[in-house]
Amino acid sequence: MQQIHGGDWAGYRAEYGAMPLDFSANISPLGVPEGVRRAVSEAVCSADRYPDPLCRALCAGIGEHHHVPPSWVLCGSGAADLIYRLALALQPRRALITAPTFGEYEQALHLTGCAVQKWPLRPEEGFALAPAFLEALVPGLDVAILCEPNNPTGITTEPALLRRILARCVENNILLMVDECFTDLLPCPENHTLLGELSGHANLLLLRAFTKQYALAGVRLGYALSSNGALLDAMRASGPPWAVSTLAQAAGLAALKETAYVKAMRALLAAERPYLRDCLAALDCRRISGEANYLFFSHADTRLAEKMRRNGVLLRDCSNYETLSPGWYRAAVRGREENDMFLQAMKEALFNG
Repeated sequence: MQQIHGGDWAGYRAEYGAMPLDFSANISPLGVPEGVRRAVSEAVCSADRYPDPLCRALCAGIGEHHHVPPSWVLCGSGAADLIYRLALALQPRRALITAPTFGEYEQALHLTGCAVQKWPLRPEEGFALAPAFLEALVPGLDVAILCEPNNPTGITTEPALLRRILARCVENNILLMVDECFTDLLPCPENHTLLGELSGHANLLLLRAFTKQYALAGVRLGYALSSNGALLDAMRASGPPWAVSTLAQAAGLAALKETAYVKAMRALLAAERPYLRDCLAALDCRRISGEANYLFFSHADTRLAEKMRRNGVLLRDCSNYETLSPGWYRAAVRGREENDMFLQAMKEALFNG
């Protein structure tokens, strides 16, 4: 099967018989919070019952966490599940996405026969979304999708421009989906979210996940936020019931209480991101000044990811992203010990082949 994402530890283990040091997936370097571990362990005792298909307790917890009504929350089996549910529920004819960006948007849209228009993010402009994007938000467009911060670039859009984009979508009856799955790992998440715009904007859908912030990639738990109840109901009906397991619901409820964990994670990222950034610059990498918990860069060596893999380290080769050529890479930010191991592997790959 084609592997289009990072985090393919299973493929590496099948090939080499060992686990890699994975810098290709952007997960919290602190691992699963202890409180979440306990909650999942305790939830096993009730695994003989079907999970709540409406995730009532979890939706209430998420609503309280974000100060929105529980009815504005729809939980799913990871953010990808909700992306596909949106495409199936909306059945759009025309969609607008940026390029490069997360590949699941286009894959989900193609399932419905949707024509996907791509707005290029240009290296010479630092891969930033420019105000000219507003010109592409025209009548007849059904949905526009933005990833904030963008994956793989780590670039955020100016909040004022995001609000202008939302207003333009309102004018032209376009649904705006903003993927905020990495927002909580930014230095100041509250400055880069449209949560405050949900009320009064039925055309706005936000996507969040527990995957990155709480290191729960294997649990599969995400959620959509919208004041448009009819849209959420349609998304719920566009996939199988019981999408979120009892264990995942317990994990989510416990994760929402992990305030000390989140504080520690942000402090670690604040220290390690500039360290890793500067070390990559010393290795002749061209860095893009993103803000996420990963670094996007290019290097003249177009076989770098392949060499790193042989050295036991997974680096995300971004050449399969739309508009990106070989030589573009993405690396997660982790703890100092792992970062130093990653940098040593980089030096061996670059200087020893």
